[in-house]
Amino acid sequence: MTSESTERQKVLKDSKRVVVKLGTAVLMRDEGGVALSRFYSFVEGIADLIKDGKEVLLVTSGAIGLGVKRLNLEKRPKELPLKQACAAVGQGLLMSMYADAFEKLGITTAQVLLTEDDFNNRKRYLNLRSTIAELISLKVLPIINENDTVSTVELEAIAANQQRKVNFGDNDKLSALVASKMDADILMILTDVEGLYTADPKTNADAVLVPLVRDMSDLIADESQAKDGEVDGNDDSAVSTADKNEAKKRSFPSSNAKTAAATAGRGGIKTKLEAARVATQAGCACIIAGGKQQNAISRVFGGEELGTLFLPNRTMGGKLRWIAYATTVNASIGVNDGAMDALLKRKASLLGAGVTDVNGVFKRGDVVSIVDPSGREFARGIVNYNSDETRLLSGKKSDEIDLVVANRNYDAIVTRDNLAILAKE
Repeated sequence: MTSESTERQKVLKDSKRVVVKLGTAVLMRDEGGVALSRFYSFVEGIADLIKDGKEVLLVTSGAIGLGVKRLNLEKRPKELPLKQACAAVGQGLLMSMYADAFEKLGITTAQVLLTEDDFNNRKRYLNLRSTIAELISLKVLPIINENDTVSTVELEAIAANQQRKVNFGDNDKLSALVASKMDADILMILTDVEGLYTADPKTNADAVLVPLVRDMSDLIADESQAKDGEVDGNDDSAVSTADKNEAKKRSFPSSNAKTAAATAGRGGIKTKLEAARVATQAGCACIIAGGKQQNAISRVFGGEELGTLFLPNRTMGGKLRWIAYATTVNASIGVNDGAMDALLKRKASLLGAGVTDVNGVFKRGDVVSIVDPSGREFARGIVNYNSDETRLLSGKKSDEIDLVVANRNYDAIVTRDNLAILAKE
């Protein structure tokens, strides 16, 4: 047994709290309708984890797909109202299936439907933890989904506001936020790809599966072939040279890669890597594995080397994780090279002197993006001044604040304790 295998088995064995995310691509058949054998396999796998003493939270997709099937629609609709109608019909069917299946195994379930505002509002965000923690203490399995019937964030394109960055636009990110908030030990994302590859296995015969990623900051994103919004197919996955070499040493075959056609899923491999990044920065391990393999959950927790395991790397406390990932951002502040250097290297606060540009509208206390001179977002923070005040303070020194703003708040636009760094230099 290799050291990687030993490390993987230890992570899985020591995991007490587990978040399982099931995507539409593994729950539904290609021709529509639930893949019943896989569905019941997932239920049994989760039930076995609970019987083994683990605390499990389930994040599931599939409501819209079930609604499409029940309403006898020929294909997934593009119109937002019809999507929401499908979600309204399908969500009840989905929960009924889960409730009935788990009840037969002696497990009580609870539906938890979330919207963007449950994360934007910090009080509601904190209350969410209390509610789910109480369910877990009562030995109830929380089954979580975005409330697509009333929430449009995941369903509609964000085009009107180019500064807008939503807190979750798919259930991959939602599962990571849940794992982060609930201090989970591991997030398991089951999809129709087998894990992270060194290249696109559909087009590159030399592509091999990367079994273990120690530090996600080493991943080199290939933006040209891992686009947002692609379906759950084998998008080209980017990985560091070191991991590529290690994977090749392990000689993992690419023959098991599934080259699925377009499905009803909404998240591509990039969204899963982003989810893994959120989870690992919260101190939670993450595994991305093929959910179409037979008994996937039991096999992974039984020690079989399926998928890619991302090791945890806690870098943010709870409040900073909320700033960085749980809030929707509608505006940005541009800074000069000197300010960026101070924020990244000297752990400084953001002062007005370093601000070069203000985009969008925000209030005091909102979370905004902080972007470098090229427009790349590298941090987020809670602002002490609104957008109009920040524009007036741009390029000004701290001793000039009283001359510009009537109601002085802080010397800094964003204080260090309310600043979350998203990217390394």
